[in-house]
Amino acid sequence: MAKKVAFLQGNEAAAQGALYAGCSFFGGYPITPSTEVAEVMSVELPKIGGKFIQMEDEIAAMASVIGASLTGAKALTATSGPGLSLKQELIGYACIAETPVVIVNVMRGGPSTGMPTGPSQSDVMCAKWGTHGDHAAICLVPASVQELFEETVRAFNLAEKYRMPVMVMPDEIVAHMRERIVFPEPGELEVIDRAAPSVSPAEYKPYDTSFGDVPPLAAFGSDYRFHVTGLNKGQDGFPTTKAAWVQAEEERQIRKVDANIDEIVTFEEYQLEDAEVAIIAFGSTSRSARFAVNEARKQGIKAGLFRIKTFWPFPDKQIAALAGKVKAFITPEMNLGMCTGEVKRCVEGKATVEGIFRVDGEPINPGQILEKIKEVM
Repeated sequence: MAKKVAFLQGNEAAAQGALYAGCSFFGGYPITPSTEVAEVMSVELPKIGGKFIQMEDEIAAMASVIGASLTGAKALTATSGPGLSLKQELIGYACIAETPVVIVNVMRGGPSTGMPTGPSQSDVMCAKWGTHGDHAAICLVPASVQELFEETVRAFNLAEKYRMPVMVMPDEIVAHMRERIVFPEPGELEVIDRAAPSVSPAEYKPYDTSFGDVPPLAAFGSDYRFHVTGLNKGQDGFPTTKAAWVQAEEERQIRKVDANIDEIVTFEEYQLEDAEVAIIAFGSTSRSARFAVNEARKQGIKAGLFRIKTFWPFPDKQIAALAGKVKAFITPEMNLGMCTGEVKRCVEGKATVEGIFRVDGEPINPGQILEKIKEVM
C-alpha cells in the first residue's frame, strides 16, 4: 500500500512528528513564526485524548510541559527568540530535574523583538548557554520539511532516553516553507519511551545512579511518590549541599550526553572525498551551500559540504578531522559568527576559516557562497 504523502509547511511537519513520537501534551503561547505548531496541536491532540493548553505567557508554558512530563506524558512546547529567552529559567529547571521535554524554537531575527517575520540562525548559542550553570544540551537543526518531521521524532527519543530537554531549531525559512513529505508508517521510525522503574514504590529513588547515568523516571499520579526540586539534590530528590554529591551529580548530567556523542551527533557529508574547500552550514543555508558546491564543481573547483544536523553537541571530532584534509572552510550563517567561532575552535588554526554573515532578514544565496569559494581558493 502506498504511503501517505502531503504538501506540508515545516511547522505543520514538526507537529505531525511530535504526534508520531507519541506526544500527548502541548503547552505554549503564540509567537511568530512558530504559531502553526500550536495551531496543529490544538486540533490534533483532542482527537487522540491528548491535552492542549495555551498558557498566559512563555514562562508558564514551559512550566506546564515540565509538569505534564513528570506525570508521564511526552510534552512539547513551541516558541521563537523572545519566548525562548523567557523560558530559560525553567529550561534550567528541566535540566537539573532531568525532565524530558521537547522545545521547537523557530529562529527569527533578534535580539528582543528584532525582525519577527525574517529568518535567522542566531539562537543556537541560547540552546547551549541560554540558561545558567553547567548543563548538557542537545539541539537539532533540520534543513527540510521532511527532516523537521523526522528530527522532531528524534528529539523526543533523545529527551526520553537521556531524561533532559531537547531543542529543535529550524530557521524561519524551513519552518514556513512548504514541501512534499512522505509520512513514515507506524513503527518505521524508532520511537523511544522513558525507562520505567524496576523497583517497588517503596524502594524507588528518582535519581538512583545504581541504574546508570540516566535513572528510570516514574510518573506522578502513579503509586510512585518522589520529590522534584531545582536545587542540587541527592538520589532521593531532596536538596543537598554536600560538596561530593553536588560535584558527582553535575558531572553525571554532563557525562550522560558526552559519553554518547557518537550516537547523538548527526551530520551529512557531500562531495568531501577530494574537497579542497569545505562549506560548514546548517538549516536552510545548507541548501544554498549545496547548490554552490555543485556550481563550483562545474567550474573545476573541488568544493564540498559538511552539513550540521546536530548543532549541540557540536561535531568537534568530524570538523577537526576535516581540518587535516582541506585548505579552507567557509561558514555561511544567518548570524554574525556563532557557528564560525565553533569551527575555528575545532580547526585550531590548521586551516583558514572564512565566514559569510547575514542578519538583515534575507537568506544567504548560492552566489554569495560561490563568490567566497573562489576568493579563498
